[in-house]
Formats: sequence, C-alpha cells, structure tokens
Amino acid sequence: MRRVLRAIVARSARRVLATRRDARDRPGTDRWTAEAVRQLLAETERWAERLRPTARLDALPSVGNRLMVEAAVLTTAAYRALLDEGQSREAATGLVADIGWDVYADSLKLASLPARITTSNPGERLQRTIRLLLRFPFSAAGPNGYQVESWTEDDRIFTHWTRCPPQEMVRRVIVEQGDRGDLEAFRQSWCRYDWPGADLIAADGRTGHYRRTRTLSHGDAVCDMCWLGTPAKPGGGQGSESARQP
Repeated sequence: MRRVLRAIVARSARRVLATRRDARDRPGTDRWTAEAVRQLLAETERWAERLRPTARLDALPSVGNRLMVEAAVLTTAAYRALLDEGQSREAATGLVADIGWDVYADSLKLASLPARITTSNPGERLQRTIRLLLRFPFSAAGPNGYQVESWTEDDRIFTHWTRCPPQEMVRRVIVEQGDRGDLEAFRQSWCRYDWPGADLIAADGRTGHYRRTRTLSHGDAVCDMCWLGTPAKPGGGQGSESARQP
C-alpha cells in the first residue's frame, strides 16, 4: 500500500511541478528541474518516516482508513519538506494542494466511472459514488477510524462526519513536533477538494454540486457535507465554509 501510494504521489508531483515556477531564488532556472523534484521527493520520504509514529497506523480499523492517514502523512511531509527547502508557507501550501488534487481527482474519476457509465442522472452518480467511497476508503469501521452518519433526501446525499483520522493525525503532529502551519495547509488542500470533486462526479457540465457549512479541521464538531444532484444556487453555501470555497 505504502509503495503504491508513494509512486502515485511521485507521478503527480512530477506532473504538477513541471508546470510551476520555483519561487526560490536559484541560479540558472526558475523552473522545477527533474533533480529538484527528485530531491523534494527524497526529503518528503525522510519527513514521512519521522511522522509515521505520530500517525498510529496500526491503531486504525481498516485498510482504507490506514490508506487515507498515510496519504495525510505524505501531505504533511511534503509541506514540511517544501518549507525546509525555502518555500514560503503560502507557496508550500499551494504546491501541496495542487499535487494532492491531481492524486484525488484521478481516484475520483476511477471511483465514479461505473456510475458515470451507467446513468446520466447527476444525483444518481453522486449517490452511487459516495456510497462506494463510504465502503472504501472512508469506511466507519471501528474505534479510531472515521465516524459518519449518511442519508439521502431526493437527489441529495448527506455525509456528516464527526471523526476524521487524517486531520486528527495532523493535529497530533502539531502537538508532538511543533506547529509550522500544518493544519492550515491540510485545510487548504484536503478540505477544499470536495467542491470540484462533486462536480467531477456529477459530470453534467455544471458546478455547485456540493455544500458544507462546518468543518472539523476548522474547529467545528462536524463536517456537514451535502452532495447535490441539482446544483446549489451561487452563494448558497452559508456558514463557516461559505467564504472558503475554491
């Protein structure tokens, strides 16, 4: 699992960084060279080794839960590696978010493929795909894992999460290894993917298929997600998340 995930992240890092300018003042080039990417990936793995004890992977109840926390380990490791290489917090957060979205978008395309092939109804596509994802990797499989309540209403599916092991891991990193802006980097990446992700799954050419007003990583008691077959009206997402959508 770890080796496969590392290879997927490395591929996305090369793909994303090839299109980005290197914000550091480096002689000879303002681009990410192949060697610079290789060094970043090596430093990311060194940081990941330091963070894994904090992740407590063995305490998680399922393979899917462990997969998601390992992904959060790599996210935080890459963010810290970028800081160590001289990137600002803002630049490091942006790069980590873009690499993470590249990984996540590919996984959503695969997970939603059966629904997108078998129905043209965006609500059905969302409900079938979210139900699949609730079985793997986001299963509420036991103690220390995800905790979620889900239900459907018309063409909407709700998923209200009260525990999220990846963001809990990031919070432990801050306590045990100091705060370098890790939770904000996590929130600006992982916690923003669902808006474009919902539109990707619905695949009807419209936006606005997702709504959330509260977020665990922002300090709320729940992530109150709603996936909408009929898109929300512009500005319809009220509450703590309305101003933080991508």
